[in-house]
Amino acid sequence: MSAFTFFTAMGCAVAAWAASVDAQQQLSVPSGQPVYLSEVLQDETPGALWLRFRFIAPDIAQGAGQADVDQAAGDMDHLCQSVALPYVQDHQIAAARIAISLSDRPVPFGEADPEATQYFELYSAQDATCIWEAF
Repeated sequence: MSAFTFFTAMGCAVAAWAASVDAQQQLSVPSGQPVYLSEVLQDETPGALWLRFRFIAPDIAQGAGQADVDQAAGDMDHLCQSVALPYVQDHQIAAARIAISLSDRPVPFGEADPEATQYFELYSAQDATCIWEAF
């Protein structure tokens, strides 16, 4: 299982795209925790096209104790495979990386919220499979 990096996202120029999944629809993940798609961002600031899939997962909140780091890791792998890859294929996007993030509450992209719990993972897409990328 991949290691998590906790960080505050740095501000960068992004273009928001309408997501193919209704933001209010609860998504099915292996842990069973409630997860909702917040937004999909296209970001070329890293020097290549990255797609950022931002999800809200209230059960990862500190003290909530309902979804731990290992469960979140499996959920993020699943979300890359089941949400991000179909989106990339449907929209015929050649993204260098796919970033999946879980946050216990909405946090505007590029803004800090020290009270928020956030997990981030980075993937590449090869042969219709998400490949975890250490960053």
